[in-house]
Parts: sequence; C-alpha cells; structure tokens
Amino acid sequence: MPEKTPSCAVSLFCYIYNLKEMSVPPTKQVPWLLLVFSLPARSASQRVQIWRKLQRYGMLALRSSGYVLPNTAANQERMEWLATAIRAYKGQASVVQVQGFDDLPPEHLKQLFVEARSRDYQKVLHEAKKVLALSLSRRPGGRLNRIRRRFLELQEIDFFGSPLRAKVENLLAQADKADTATSGRKAGGRSGEYVNRLWMTRPRPGIDRVSSAWLIRRFIDPKARFIFGAEPSAHADAVPFDMFCSHGFGHRGDDCTFETLQKEFSIKDGRVKRIAQIIHDADLGDEKFGRVEGQGLDKVLTGWAKQDVPDEQLLQRGMDLTEGLYESLA
Repeated sequence: MPEKTPSCAVSLFCYIYNLKEMSVPPTKQVPWLLLVFSLPARSASQRVQIWRKLQRYGMLALRSSGYVLPNTAANQERMEWLATAIRAYKGQASVVQVQGFDDLPPEHLKQLFVEARSRDYQKVLHEAKKVLALSLSRRPGGRLNRIRRRFLELQEIDFFGSPLRAKVENLLAQADKADTATSGRKAGGRSGEYVNRLWMTRPRPGIDRVSSAWLIRRFIDPKARFIFGAEPSAHADAVPFDMFCSHGFGHRGDDCTFETLQKEFSIKDGRVKRIAQIIHDADLGDEKFGRVEGQGLDKVLTGWAKQDVPDEQLLQRGMDLTEGLYESLA
C-alpha cells in the first residue's frame, strides 16, 4: 500500500501552485496614446485652435475616430493639456493608453507617422530650395530663419525618423557654409569703415535690436549715432541693422543680428558670446542654447513699448539693460 503524502506537504504544493497561477506578469509599456473628443457645434474658432494644436503635436488622425501619438511622457502631457482645454470649451475628451489597433499593425501605424512627417519635410525642402536659388541680395529677410525654425519643430514630432529629415538638414548646413564664406569675404578691410557712423534700425526696437545697438557702441563704434526708419534708402549714409534689406547687418543663416555683428567684427569677449546665446534664444525662440535670461529682458522691453516710450528712450533703456547683463556675467 503506497505511503500517504503528508497533508502539510500537499498544502504547501497547492499554495505554491496558486501563487504561480495568480501572479500578475510584469507590466509592459503601452505603446500608444489615443485622444478622443467632441466639441459643441457652435465652437468654430475653438475647433480651429484645437486642430492647430493637433497638427503642432504631430498627432495622427484615425479614419474611425480619435488621434494617436506614441506613448511618451512628453506626448502624454500634451494630450492631457489638450483634453483639459477641450473640457474648458464645454467639450468632452478622454486620453487612453492603447496596446494596439486590430486594423492597424504597429509597423503600419509607424509608417503612417513617417509618411506624415515626410510630407511636412517635403514642403520645407521645397521652400528652402526656392529661397536658396535666389541670390543673397534677393532673398526675403528672415525667410531662411523661419524655414529653420519650422525644421526644428518637425524634428520634435518626427517620432520614427523620416528619411527626408537628413536631406533638409544637409541643405540647411550647405546654406550656412555659403553664408559663412560670404560673411568672411565681406569682413575683410573693415578696420575704420564703421567708426563714427550713423546706424539705422526699425522703430519700436525689441531685444535683438537694443542689444545690437549696445554691441555696436560698446565694441564697434563708440561714437555711433542711431536713427529709426522703415526704408534704408531714405538715409543712404546710414548703416542698417536688423532691417529687411540685403545690405548692412541682420539675420543670417541661423543667427540673429547680435550674433551676425559679433561674428562679422570678430568680437571674442567671453561675456559677449554668452549674451549672444541669450539674445538668440529670446529673439528666435528656438531654445538652441537653452538660455532663458533674455525672456525677462524681452518682457520688460515689451512693457515699456506698451507705455508708448519713445523709440530713442526705448533703445537707450534696452542698451542699459544689456550693459547690466554684461556686468552681471563678470
């Protein structure tokens, strides 16, 4: 007659078996986020605002309903904020973590994102080629900078690496090299060309123009005089800066006017280099250098402009602010 298994052993075996069967497997990262929402029919302007944000965040519209993004912390925050805005407009919104879609395999869904970004890059590529086909004197002021900012925005939402991204990057890099070479040729023989001159810029000067005026008087032309106008040809003897014209000093490539002046006149001062980064981020808003100090200066200038401070005073106050910033970096 076989021996009986002790009851305690049986109980232990059953306990271990139940633990294994009932244990929850490790949770995997859910790959997708889905936003579904509805807005009141009368909210036409609010609908447009939401649509623009959907485009800005790179959300992919499903043919059935809802908008999809890869599940990342940044994307979840964007969706949650957007859902909050929709509810504030008296709409309904839900953000859902989704494991998959039965009619959209993961690879196909990724390809749809790639195709969407490729269409965006193609537009940027087309616009950049049109601008670069023009001579430097005929290029619209600031157009290349706007193209570069758009490219940086697309990079943030290019989740799966469109092959056109490298083409746009290479084209803009070639444009920068050409601009640098042109600037280098122009910079020769200028030792006394820009001394005791009249300098002209647009009315209501902002962060880039006031800091550029400070740089001019501090490092380039100590006796510089400044005037304001919309048309450089009205003062043929003046040196234009940060104006929409082919001559003088303004935005070039990815540089704001302050950076252009710093490079053109080979200003090596370390504090000036740091101020150049601060002005760049405040003026272009592309967060290239991650410097936030200029945002406060920009808001102060905007506040003074709203108080109808005259252009001359606005420029001088801005120059004083920049001088204070320069001293604070010592």
